[in-house]
Amino acid sequence: MNLPLRQLLPALAKLGAAGVELHAVADLAPAQLSQTGRRELRQLLRGHGLEVASVFCPLRRGLANPENQEARLDYLRQALTMSYELGPRVVVIEPGPLPKGDEDPQAPVFMEALAALGRHGDRVGAMLALETGLDAAAELDRFLGRFDSGGLGVSFNPGNLLIHGHEPLAAARTLNRRIVTVHAKDARLAGAGRAAQEVPLGHGDIDWLALLAALEEVEYRGWLTIVRGAPASAAEIGASVQFLKRLGA
Repeated sequence: MNLPLRQLLPALAKLGAAGVELHAVADLAPAQLSQTGRRELRQLLRGHGLEVASVFCPLRRGLANPENQEARLDYLRQALTMSYELGPRVVVIEPGPLPKGDEDPQAPVFMEALAALGRHGDRVGAMLALETGLDAAAELDRFLGRFDSGGLGVSFNPGNLLIHGHEPLAAARTLNRRIVTVHAKDARLAGAGRAAQEVPLGHGDIDWLALLAALEEVEYRGWLTIVRGAPASAAEIGASVQFLKRLGA
């Protein structure tokens, strides 16, 4: 749904959504959204009975890339502060692949970036959530275990995991309390030698009932945010919302 925010919010409320993930770009970029703008945004959301579920920050380059790193970190620090002020206290990023051990020449850049962002998250009361997908859950869990910070967590995306050859149910149990938000994305296995493909929610090979039970086991109580890699119609979004509600989510 490519609609301006003032049109999108009432449409989402009508479809039965309870919240929305904001993309921190253009007018919603933290450098552009003033304190007055943030107050007005909160009022606009409340007027439609919606909350901010999370703030998503698209990155042109992963955190291991030193090019323009300081500007990237400054953007994410501002986003973490904005996320706290808007309510969700969660910023989601796709950080790029994890370093392959300490010998990886990109490891220091990646580690220093996450350490700095974790410290800022601790200071302002917000969390940076790394989207799952590229790496196995056990590798991500071990990697995050190296940081002494409460400001780093995981955005659990079962569709991404399946597309990249990982088992979502086992991943949920492995990542456990690190999961701070969930992106409800589905995928279907395409057959031998072919990658899984994203499909509308409820039309893929993910066992959502079992997955929700696994999230219950690890005591996850947060948002299930419907995401799509391509624009989705209002009908599809509405059907996805109703699908999750039928499962008791």
